[in-house]
Amino acid sequence: MKRITSTLDRRSFLKATTGAVAAVSAPSLIPRHVLASEDSPGANETITIGYIGCGRQQGAHRRLPSHTKVVGTADCNIKRAEDWAKGFGCDAYQDYREMLDRDDLDAVFIATPDHWHALHTIHACMAGKDVYCEKAISLTIAEGQLMINAVRKYKRIFQAGSQQRSDTRSVTGCEAVRDGAIGAIDKVLMKNLESPWICELPEQPCPKEINWDMWLGQTEVRPYHQDIYLPRVNPGWLSFKPYSGGEMTGWGAHSFDMVQYALGADDSGPVEAWIEGEYEELVFTEPKSRSWGYSVCSKPPVHMKYANGAEVYFGEGGNSFGGIFTGEKGKIEVNRNRFASNPPEIASKLLEGKKLQTGISPHHVDFLDSIKTREDPSANIDVAVRATDCCHVGNIARWLGRKVVYDPKTRTFPGDAEATALCAREQRKPYEIPDVGSSS
Repeated sequence: MKRITSTLDRRSFLKATTGAVAAVSAPSLIPRHVLASEDSPGANETITIGYIGCGRQQGAHRRLPSHTKVVGTADCNIKRAEDWAKGFGCDAYQDYREMLDRDDLDAVFIATPDHWHALHTIHACMAGKDVYCEKAISLTIAEGQLMINAVRKYKRIFQAGSQQRSDTRSVTGCEAVRDGAIGAIDKVLMKNLESPWICELPEQPCPKEINWDMWLGQTEVRPYHQDIYLPRVNPGWLSFKPYSGGEMTGWGAHSFDMVQYALGADDSGPVEAWIEGEYEELVFTEPKSRSWGYSVCSKPPVHMKYANGAEVYFGEGGNSFGGIFTGEKGKIEVNRNRFASNPPEIASKLLEGKKLQTGISPHHVDFLDSIKTREDPSANIDVAVRATDCCHVGNIARWLGRKVVYDPKTRTFPGDAEATALCAREQRKPYEIPDVGSSS
């Protein structure tokens, strides 16, 4: 691979680790969702919400159904938290854990940089809160497992921001592939996506309202720069190690969520990944257009293979929110708000008479309903982690510049020390991600 240059202790969490919030049992004649408890708000009760991260992506979650109430906003940029709090008439926090201490908080929406998702989710679970978390869910394969452990141990509801799971067209298209509408799948075309770049931007004065050390979290200490702090600028944290997996995990988490669903692989994943050619890793020493990085770090394309023989490849003509599936009897395209087929009557017949739900709102409803029923939502923790794992496998193949063999059951690279070393990352104190152990 070539390189191209251009105090956090809290009493409440000690209490939270003593055990999961116990689910309240009930007589079988009474539906559980009508019972109010610590674990399950009553069917007609208000669900109280807190926002962790008050930036651009959280904006998609500002409008929630009427049976919700926002009681807190948290952001390491206290001004942003306060500005949001004014709009809701609620409390603002710079330290999200103070908000998690609230007894009147049911659930949180997490829309922070990717390197914070695991810690925010695990702390929320430990505090007995349900979680809606934006994708990419994790920054590494190892963190995904820690998140699964926490959600299952503390019996929390978790929904990933993969809203196509609640989109009629996407769901119908994926289920058509699964049901054999075009026969056995040979190939799946996805949009070519880039891996993250190295950041060596110079120091800028940090605005006083930002707790920069907290923003950095588990990552190594480095000076503030606005083109790190903001998500998609020149180029922004979404393009940089160690804050993101690049657009491979950014857009890729949406695409692989649909590919996994359509291939019936929600509990599995690819078994091989490779590239054809040499990967060049960029180093940003000054702000520069993202297009420069895109043109380099999306090459060479990644190829993957599933155990059933289906091959996934990144290339021209692929879409950003799904895939184009080629089978024995035709093709199906699944994309955001789109299900198309060749022959076209496959899609037209399956969509006939269906209510075409689109957008984020049905996904919110699915999450809020699950809080009451205590049943997994459509984009639950296991589904979300598996889809994101595919993205991590793609990045690891690119970084190593060779084929990697992956075991999706154990989520490991058996006998491959180099690939295994890329499944986790260093943890800076005092922001380490805890392992709460399994639920068994």
